[in-house]
This record gives sequence, C-alpha cells and structure tokens, in this order.
Amino acid sequence: MHVTFDKKMKKYLLVIQLVMLISMVAAQTKAHDNEPAAMESVSPNIFVRDIKATIDFYKILGFKVMTAVPEGNDPIFVMMTCGTATFMFQAFGSIENTLPIISRSDGASLLLYIKEKDIQSMYENVKDTIPVLLELEKTFYGTTEFSIKDNNNYMLTFAQNE
Repeated sequence: MHVTFDKKMKKYLLVIQLVMLISMVAAQTKAHDNEPAAMESVSPNIFVRDIKATIDFYKILGFKVMTAVPEGNDPIFVMMTCGTATFMFQAFGSIENTLPIISRSDGASLLLYIKEKDIQSMYENVKDTIPVLLELEKTFYGTTEFSIKDNNNYMLTFAQNE
C-alpha cells in the first residue's frame, strides 16, 4: 500500500516526531555529568493497523485519549493514559516507506507488563469482555498476574506485587 501525504498530514507527522524527540531529550537529562540519567517511565509507541479499534479496546481497560493527531475522527497517532501508564499508538500507514526497521506485522515480539494497584478489580472488570490468555494467578516470584491479548495481537500482562 502506498500512501501519499499532503502538507497538512506532513505537519501532523512533524508534530508526532517533535513530541517523541522532546520525550527522548527529557529522558536523557543528566543529574550529574558522570551519571546516566535516571529513567522515570517508559511510553511505548505501538504501531497498529486500526487506531479507532485500538482506542475502543484500550478504553475498556480504563485508558483515556490525551492527545490525537490530527484531532477529530481520523487520527494517525494517539497518546492514551491510565494512571501513570502511557501508551502511544501510531498507524502503520503514517510511516509510509520510512523506518524500515519497524515490523509491519501485528503483535510483533512484545509483551507489555503493566503494574496494577488492584489486580482483582482489574481482572473482574475485563474477564467477561476480553479473552484472557493466562488466568489470574500468584507467581513463584511474588506477584499476582493475568494476561490478555489486545485487538492488535499484543500480549498485556497485568501484575500486582504482593
């Protein structure tokens, strides 16, 4: 599939790149010249085929859209948050023939590990709506976890430390 971009769409792509650049620069700020910067969080940028379906899926999990580019009914990029967790979703089509290192297949080899404060409530809220891959269980390493597959074939594991 070949996608062409007008000036307005190129402007939106530039905004996305600027947001990502600012995030990277902020993460590289050093406390001292001889010490690496302390990381505070990670916000994956996940490439998907259907942004609208992804928004709907992650709303079930409690996420809210914080930023959409362009704003309106047909975004190519969204930033969603739930508590302190932030995910960015970007349409495969928005990168056209650039960034060849990014796989264009759903799911990839990625598992998103998400810490929860109330794992039982989270499990109860989604177990009848979303297919559960691994049921709620206590692990040998001291967490209670369960796993689901999102609408883009990514595995999400929710965990609470005991």
